[in-house]
Amino acid sequence: MKFATELEQGHLIKRYKRFFADIRCADGSVVTAHCPNTGSMKNCMAEGAQVWFTRNDDPKRKLKATWEIVKTPQGRLACVNTNRANALIEEALQVGIIKELAGFERLRREVRYGEENSRADFCLEFGAQQVFVEVKSVTLGFADSSVAAFPDAVTTRGTRHLRELTQLALAGQRAVLLYCVNLTGITAVRAAKEIDPDYAAALVTAQRAGVEVLAYGVDIEPARHCISVRHPLAFCTG
Repeated sequence: MKFATELEQGHLIKRYKRFFADIRCADGSVVTAHCPNTGSMKNCMAEGAQVWFTRNDDPKRKLKATWEIVKTPQGRLACVNTNRANALIEEALQVGIIKELAGFERLRREVRYGEENSRADFCLEFGAQQVFVEVKSVTLGFADSSVAAFPDAVTTRGTRHLRELTQLALAGQRAVLLYCVNLTGITAVRAAKEIDPDYAAALVTAQRAGVEVLAYGVDIEPARHCISVRHPLAFCTG
């Protein structure tokens, strides 16, 4: 995935009110950027961290910059813009990188399903068979481990999605939870039960019901203004 505009480099001054970030640019000026991340961004940022952002000239947008990438305290690169995960996974699906989901005939986005009126990120059609796919962006890493975790904050929405996927699997429908690990230097993913035990328990229930759990890692290349899904990762149970 190539960014529509070139990435600019700066240093994080602070993130505040969840969706705002002040960034000091290379020329010393300060820009207030949109932070498109509803999570805690735990272990993912620190004051003074090297960051990359894009600019826009959309007159309808109040903030003219968007925070995209950060160098974490552990020395990894993380794409903090959670809105990028679906685009990255869709691109990977279209070119066949995600082997477990290759060969579909049609891809639909934001498809309503389930008793709780959820929207699946993708519905893939293999002839008469439909496969519902939920995508989650992972950025929570740790200094002493190459295993990332999700979520980085309590997620009632994520738990609801797991319930919906569980019901699909129990009904004989193929249901997939796909972790897009937007963090370099990672070999596996696990549920962050220390942060959200309800989510972790719902994930165990979902797997027992037949929900497939996949994880894929990315290459983050600020100098080339791109991010790409490249390789499968392990998922750690327990």
